[in-house]
Amino acid sequence: MLALGAPVVAAPSALAQSPTKPAHLGDRTLRAGASGADVKELQQALGQAGFKVKTDGKFGTGTLRAVKRFQRASRLKPTGTVDKRTVRALQRALRGSSANVNGGYDPDNPDTSHHSLGDRIPVKRGMSGHDIRVLQDFLTRAGFKVSVDGEFGASTEKAVKKFETAQARTVDGIIDAADIDALRTLAGEDDPGAGTMPTQLAPGDTAQIGSDGLAIAPATAPPQVQAIIAAGNQIATKPYKYGGGHGKWNDSGYDCSGSVSYALHGAGLLDTAMPSGDFTDWGDPGPGQWVTLYAKSSHMFMVVAGIRFDTSGRTKNGTRWQTDMRSTSGYTAVHPPGL
Repeated sequence: MLALGAPVVAAPSALAQSPTKPAHLGDRTLRAGASGADVKELQQALGQAGFKVKTDGKFGTGTLRAVKRFQRASRLKPTGTVDKRTVRALQRALRGSSANVNGGYDPDNPDTSHHSLGDRIPVKRGMSGHDIRVLQDFLTRAGFKVSVDGEFGASTEKAVKKFETAQARTVDGIIDAADIDALRTLAGEDDPGAGTMPTQLAPGDTAQIGSDGLAIAPATAPPQVQAIIAAGNQIATKPYKYGGGHGKWNDSGYDCSGSVSYALHGAGLLDTAMPSGDFTDWGDPGPGQWVTLYAKSSHMFMVVAGIRFDTSGRTKNGTRWQTDMRSTSGYTAVHPPGL
């Protein structure tokens, strides 16, 4: 019989319980809102890959943005969810940077010598392989011409530095994952997967592009659509300039959001230029009948009367107006109310 007031002694098994072992990156799927040691490992790895992210162990908006940019750089669907495939790609990319400088060595596939840009990070002078050829192709398409020979030499480093300068990035001649994402966007490289396409117009409602690179609005287009095209024509052939159009409407060059802002302002739809990420919450959601804007944090473009108004297109054809469409995966589609 237990005496009144006698201390109760816990069972040995209860005393032997050990604290929960902290999870490591890859032990579980990580999403926005998660926290812990594995999130901190993720943030540290993203930092090594070239993304500026706070290493506080909390999966917030900054970490989510970095994850999506890494996924785009590595040709993964930009879900923002860190599953085992994303973890493997991140670990492989970082290992690849030191495992073997030449040849694009992949520790998981030692017999494979050809890889896509982003399979190893960072990419720098002295490396060679298929991923370097992809880098050189993207640089050329973005307007920074270089020989596509698969060798990261002095000329490629010079082109990389010009790209970094134009994009207001750290000028070190080294390509990290953040650079790759920006370069893919600037070169007009499609994101993986399908996206939300603009509404198909009736015959005769599609704008045309003249030999001078300027758009010709269809007669059936509403006055605001014609005004957007007229404003877009004023800057269609002007050079790309980082931050251009944001300090003043009449500038020597325009970046992606500055270009779209200028065209919308010409139709009385916008009073102040906005950065590309802010356009994801602008106007009405989804594609419009005449005008659709596609925006994400790193880039945006617009489809007006069936033709694309996109800064990245100017490097290829000398004008922002393009007849072809690009993938809209990873972009948020919005449109001006009523258009």
